[in-house]
Amino acid sequence: MPRSFFYQICNNGPPKRFETAVSAVEAADGNGFAWLHYNGPTRTELTGLVELLGLHSLSIEDCLDDSQIPKIDDFTDNTFILFNIFEYDRGVLEVGEVNMFIGDKFFVSISHLNCKQRPYLNDIQHIIEKNIEAARQGPSHVMHLILDYIVDHKFVAIEAIEDELDDVEGALISAPASFNPTELIKFRRYLLRLRKSLFHEREILNKICRKDCRFISEQSIYHYRDIYDHLVRFYELTESYRDIVTSLMEMYLSLLNNEMARAANETNKTVRRLTLITTIFMPLTLLAGIGGMSEWSMITGPDNWRVSYPAFMLAMVFLGLASYYFLSRLDRKQTSSKRNRHP
Repeated sequence: MPRSFFYQICNNGPPKRFETAVSAVEAADGNGFAWLHYNGPTRTELTGLVELLGLHSLSIEDCLDDSQIPKIDDFTDNTFILFNIFEYDRGVLEVGEVNMFIGDKFFVSISHLNCKQRPYLNDIQHIIEKNIEAARQGPSHVMHLILDYIVDHKFVAIEAIEDELDDVEGALISAPASFNPTELIKFRRYLLRLRKSLFHEREILNKICRKDCRFISEQSIYHYRDIYDHLVRFYELTESYRDIVTSLMEMYLSLLNNEMARAANETNKTVRRLTLITTIFMPLTLLAGIGGMSEWSMITGPDNWRVSYPAFMLAMVFLGLASYYFLSRLDRKQTSSKRNRHP
């Protein structure tokens, strides 16, 4: 696609294309208006518009900076409008810029390039040609067609984010232990970016609908109100999605705490079993140590070992069973007491 193209939108007949911006502007003096479109322009290309159309140099600097927020600036001979366009592909949100200048006899649109080095307004030339009857009504109608194109892209991106949020919610509910919370953090960052952009764009359309921009014809105000309604709805959607992300984060933390509590409970049960076994065998170990000493054999005598050792072993078995019974009963009492305190 060409980096730039220049048209004279005539009052009657098809639009005429010119090789240079100067030729299009000169031809539009007597019939219609000039539409100048740039895709990823250089500083030299845009600087020439300062003298040709009387654009403000600071607005040109804003066009070359791709990190500006949406805004509208009114000047004597033109109005500068900066809008964002959204593209969402494979889980990555890309926010681009579209710059527009509107005057009595001209309209300038400037599209930056996306990460694939394609213009954000890739098909805008065909859209204007397809809606040439609307475009003939003046620069404000051409700007409406471009803003409508941008709003359609916003809707596609927001719908894609909504679908991925549904998938994330399903993954969280089905397998909370293996869920990656960075997905929620990513969506939270995306939604904050969308909200910031939509907030400023809503204010721009609100100003246009109040007829505070003298280069917007009154006949086209109704079309801009439709765009304003879309932006208000998109802003509300981003707010609701932010609430969903917050709820999912709270759900994740709750499920994670439940998993940790369950794991801790299993560990406590294992420790209690080991403690029970250790407590039972501690006195038995003591008696076994005493019974294994040579002094014990001397006390019982060599003639009584057949009686003393079986009796000693029976005593150890009895002591072990008694310890187990006593500890089990004590554990049941403690469990019953906890249940009574927390019905």
